[in-house]
Amino acid sequence: MVVASNMKNLIGTVACTLFLTVSGFYSSSDDVVELTPANFNREVLQSDSLWLVEFYAPWCGHCQSLTPHWKKAATALKGVVKIGAVDADQHKSLGGQYGIRGFPTIKIFGSNKNKAEDYQGARSSQAIVDSALNSLRSMVKERLEGKTSGSDQGRQSSGGRKDVVDLTDDDFDKKVLNSDDIWLVEFYAPWCGHCKNLEPVWAAAASEVKEQTKGKVKLGAVDATVHQMIASRYGIQGFPTIKVFRKGEQPEDYEGGRSKADIVARALDLFSDNAAPPELLEILNGDILKKTCEDYQLCIIAALPHILDTGASGRNGYLEVMMKMAEKYKKKMWGWLWTEAGVQMDLEQSLGIGGFGYPAMAAINYRKMKFALLKGSFSEQGIHEFLRDLSMGRGSTATVGGGTLPNINSVEPWDGKDGELPVEDDIDLSDVELDDLGRVEL
Repeated sequence: MVVASNMKNLIGTVACTLFLTVSGFYSSSDDVVELTPANFNREVLQSDSLWLVEFYAPWCGHCQSLTPHWKKAATALKGVVKIGAVDADQHKSLGGQYGIRGFPTIKIFGSNKNKAEDYQGARSSQAIVDSALNSLRSMVKERLEGKTSGSDQGRQSSGGRKDVVDLTDDDFDKKVLNSDDIWLVEFYAPWCGHCKNLEPVWAAAASEVKEQTKGKVKLGAVDATVHQMIASRYGIQGFPTIKVFRKGEQPEDYEGGRSKADIVARALDLFSDNAAPPELLEILNGDILKKTCEDYQLCIIAALPHILDTGASGRNGYLEVMMKMAEKYKKKMWGWLWTEAGVQMDLEQSLGIGGFGYPAMAAINYRKMKFALLKGSFSEQGIHEFLRDLSMGRGSTATVGGGTLPNINSVEPWDGKDGELPVEDDIDLSDVELDDLGRVEL
């Protein structure tokens, strides 16, 4: 019994020793900082210090051989350079973010924490210290020469991607989940080649989407190596990953292409699914015309027949056709206007409207001061063909007369009723001598 008990204790002691040898590379008494996904961002990426970080696996023989040298280097560099270690076998997500393929791998985090460099030196304490001091000297020199501005930190500064919203663990819920807007969010890693290729495309798409949806669809970006909490929440495994967020709905994976046209098209589809059709406004004054044409890529203007020619039912029929077309093309974010024929003559003359009779239609590009005329029928089919050609860049255009929007008369809005002929005053002929009308005096 005593022998068995002693043997059991010996086995337990050996097992414990082996466990500590394999798993306990570093302890709180060492000068090596143990790094995990929970503290990596705070300790390394948000630090102004130079960091050398070892990514290791407990079962790796070379890692075990490096351990005493790593500890010795950490002690020698204490207060000068930070030395850390990541158990990449346990924290696979952190190792994956930095493309760790073998052990041990040592990364140097200098001025640009988003662009870690590979350590290429020998694995002795002296070589590690020498390399650390050389890197520190380079970092100080960069600071002295002013080469560590924000534009060097991974992605472009906001000037190059001003319409992409940078999102963090702290503000993601407020900006995205609590927003009434639709969000397309890219999760990226600074070292990822595909992410770097997508960056300028994402920025260009963000600007176009912002313009065409009036900011109702936004493009954002999350550095998943820094903001690991939010990346973990959505199960981000590879880069770049794009997700679509709509208020009150579960996020969905973006399944489209990675070109600017693909991203913009998907954003506009998402917008049109949720957007109300644009308003169809009567041109009552110059402000309505100017604001509509300034705010939208195109403004579609119709001159409808006089109310006496069509009555209320006829006019409503034309307006219904326009509303159907506004609904059909709502993802284009065009402005829609109408006026009664003859009320805004300066506008008609500047657009050459009326030459084909009424109703007539023109589309104005305010930025270029160009317009195109509907030459087909004022029907769903005719207007659709006209607008389809405009969408595809086909059809002839001309310059707006005078090179600017004309003066607009201020008028009262249509009351929705049939028109009435003007009432003429009755002439009282009772006092007129009809016989005298034929008498001529010389």
